[in-house]
Amino acid sequence: MKKLRNTILGLLTEDARLTPSEIAKITGADEATVISEIKALEDSGVICKYTVVVDGELAGKDDVEALIEVKVSPMHKHGFDSIAEEIYRFDEVKTVYLMSGAYDLCVVIEGRTLKEVARFVSEKLSVMDKVLSTATHFILKKYKVNGVLMKSEEKGWNNRQAVHA
Repeated sequence: MKKLRNTILGLLTEDARLTPSEIAKITGADEATVISEIKALEDSGVICKYTVVVDGELAGKDDVEALIEVKVSPMHKHGFDSIAEEIYRFDEVKTVYLMSGAYDLCVVIEGRTLKEVARFVSEKLSVMDKVLSTATHFILKKYKVNGVLMKSEEKGWNNRQAVHA
């Protein structure tokens, strides 16, 4: 059963639109078993959400995304968890990772403008008690997201004709 669950997870990770019937055909399991396994994965929290990868450039999205390196002072008996929780509760925050290396937390946020992102960092994030420092990196262009090549890249900068003087 564990092998079937892992196969189902792999298939849904690749394409969340697959139906239980299609998964059953691919795996050789019966559809009722596939439905039951998917429900168990959802109920246990292994499957957290079904989502879509959007090419923002083709969709006309002008939002600004930033990756912020955050150095923090971990809390006694709570480590990094409580400060990470404080940070991920902000609406602007899309992702928070605990990291090894030069900084402790990687925070990915989204805003409508550069100024809005800067305001979040200066007024909400960097002023938190346990935050020691931040370094903000603005995401300029996405080439590949979650294993998916962005279509705008196929039509983008790299495919323009050379200009000869």
